[in-house]
Amino acid sequence: MTISLPDTLKAFVEDQAGARGYGNSSEYARELICRERDRQSLRSMILEGAASPLAVTADADFFDGVRKPIRRAAGKRARPEAPT
Repeated sequence: MTISLPDTLKAFVEDQAGARGYGNSSEYARELICRERDRQSLRSMILEGAASPLAVTADADFFDGVRKPIRRAAGKRARPEAPT
C-alpha cells in the first residue's frame, strides 16, 4: 500500500516516528492504524453494553459482594504464618 501525503504531513509523520522511537514512518503509521482499530472495537463494545439489558444493579450491596472475597484473600495473605 502506498499513501501520498503533502510535504507538511510527511515531515510531521517522520518527526513523530523518530521522536517516538519507531524505526520508520511505516511502523508509526501501523501503530496509529492499530490504535484506531482498537478504539473502534472498544467503542462498539461500550455501545453494545449500553444497549444491553441491565443484568444487575450496581448498588452498595453489589460492591460489598465484590469486595468481600478480595478482603478475605488479602486478610489471609496479611496474616503471619504460625511458627513450626
